[in-house]
Amino acid sequence: MSIPFSAAAAVAGIGATEFSKESGRSELQLSAEATLAALADAGLKPSDVDGLVTFTMDNSSEIALARELGMGDLRFFSRINYGGGAACATVQQAAMAVACGMADVVVAYRGFNERSGDRFGQVSKAAAAQVNTNGLDNAWTYPHGLSTPAATVAMQAQRYLHEYGATSADFGAVAVADRRHAAVNPAAFFYGKPITLEDHQNSRLIADPLRLLDCCQESDGAVAVVVTSTERARDLVQGAVPILAAAQGSAADQFVMTSYYRDDIGIPEMGVVGRDLWRQSGLTPADIATAVLYDHFTPYVLMQLEELGFCGRGEAPGFIADGAIELGGRLPLNTHGGQLGEAYIHGMNGIAEGVRQMRGTSVNQVDGAQHVLVTAGTGVPTSGLILGR
Repeated sequence: MSIPFSAAAAVAGIGATEFSKESGRSELQLSAEATLAALADAGLKPSDVDGLVTFTMDNSSEIALARELGMGDLRFFSRINYGGGAACATVQQAAMAVACGMADVVVAYRGFNERSGDRFGQVSKAAAAQVNTNGLDNAWTYPHGLSTPAATVAMQAQRYLHEYGATSADFGAVAVADRRHAAVNPAAFFYGKPITLEDHQNSRLIADPLRLLDCCQESDGAVAVVVTSTERARDLVQGAVPILAAAQGSAADQFVMTSYYRDDIGIPEMGVVGRDLWRQSGLTPADIATAVLYDHFTPYVLMQLEELGFCGRGEAPGFIADGAIELGGRLPLNTHGGQLGEAYIHGMNGIAEGVRQMRGTSVNQVDGAQHVLVTAGTGVPTSGLILGR
């Protein structure tokens, strides 16, 4: 029997810890705090939860979180691969479990000490030594110095500049917009600290053409999202934010962060996600008044706009010009400040901002927004969501 997916499940609660550079507590405690906050937001108890979803990279197992919070029987648990690309897919998995009757209340969570603990932005021997084919792939590039996320993204960014005549200042427009939004968000690490394009251009090079202000933060913290049926969520404290569409995507000749040898200079895996989101929801880019686009590095925000159909190939620099992606522009992006301005919680804080936009509670609320598109990590197999009111 076919089970309709769109809007069958909804986000009923969101929760987070504070975002910092040194949390001072374990990753399991962070995840527990965020989960309790999300359940309280929904008006539910730990004993109501019968499903958990997180990232393969998360160090806190589902059963440990369940024990610490006094959850009972778990009927569903799942983990998603590929780092930040997993973010929206955790909610997708939760929504599918609810829509199919595999679970009633599922929490998607991610918690880490990514600044005070293992820092993703540094050279990691473990990335090239992991016992799987991703480790084998990394072993080809790491010995040659191509061994940080910034270095790999710089390869693709440089080619984008060459192919389309874009400039570093085009990347900087993304950073300026994010930091402007973060500056009025009390939860953001860069609250009260906007930047100018001049600040961006004067920031030091990390991996040419990426400057310091093109690169997201390394943060400690956790975020949790509660998913249940839309019917049930309507009767809970915050009401329902329906999940209208959810998709994952990987494209031909896909690698993890090193797919820049493809003839296609874009990020076609996001194209796979976008086409499925539009198909499931029946919406088009014209229906989207605001979006949360995964911004671990600024160039990928431009490429996502193109892959998702908001503009044509090579047209993103013109699309974002003159404040178009800031509050009041044609498509405000990352109204919480993004991972460049609020915190880098592997994209989960972006999902929470999407929920706030649909509830009408964002610190940078977009008037009249009926739908929000949220994406997960790029440069890797990825995922996305469309949420509604």
